Amino acid sequence: MVITVQPKELTSEKLTDAHVEKAVQALRVDGYVVLENIINPEHLDILRERMDADAQILINAKKWGGAGHLKGHLQQGPPPFAPYIFRDIVANPYVIQVTKALLGPGLYNNFYNGNTNCPGSTTQPLHRDADHLWSDQEIAHPTAEVVVNISPQDTSEENGSVEIWPGSHLDIGERRIDPEREEERRKISPPIRGSAKKGSALIRDMRLWHRGVPNPSDKPRHMIAMIHRVRWLKSNSRLKYETGCEAAFENSDLDPNAEFIDFAGEKIDDYDYLFNPRF
Repeated sequence: MVITVQPKELTSEKLTDAHVEKAVQALRVDGYVVLENIINPEHLDILRERMDADAQILINAKKWGGAGHLKGHLQQGPPPFAPYIFRDIVANPYVIQVTKALLGPGLYNNFYNGNTNCPGSTTQPLHRDADHLWSDQEIAHPTAEVVVNISPQDTSEENGSVEIWPGSHLDIGERRIDPEREEERRKISPPIRGSAKKGSALIRDMRLWHRGVPNPSDKPRHMIAMIHRVRWLKSNSRLKYETGCEAAFENSDLDPNAEFIDFAGEKIDDYDYLFNPRF
């Protein structure tokens, strides 16, 4: 489902109850929803220029990442320091309104990184980012964590938008998805592409089947990722941002789970957000 946020909602920084209900229902049934028109395109332009340059560093080093560590796919996050931290990305009120309605109060962010699909990439294995919490269940449990994907450009089949499998988050089979199981699922609900206009956020259940596919364009396609978690699914680590970015996270219903550090000082050793990310 795609929900276009309307001017009155943008003015109030609040989705209507009907839009929240539609978004939550889509996440529960299909495992994903897209919120359009919620991020300042100028912020995305600033991020894209830096991420294009960072991607070239990783490409030159052949630092392939993501599922399968296949050529053309990078694990690449945005810079965790000014001037690249923006409230409408790290603490977007419309996204949080939906994820809070789904996960409940006290939710927190457990990840700030991402993936880049480069020209000439190959097809990743079909996978999901998280398993079900209990292995002996007969019915899928309610959502406990979601991925929030934001791209600093339009994403479509023309630049390798992610393949997603609607409803697959409710499949309680093993985490490994073999070809036979894939074909069985295809007969029930075939995959679609997670295409989204610039300024949108794709929210998806962590258990949703997906994979990176070839990028036929001549430019890298970036995809920032954050993971919003229910409060009782604890993490032992905190996300690292540079001091001076605190204001972007203030007055939010999302716990940023953040530690603010002087990267130029001695508080953290050998910090490298590209080659040694600490989520």
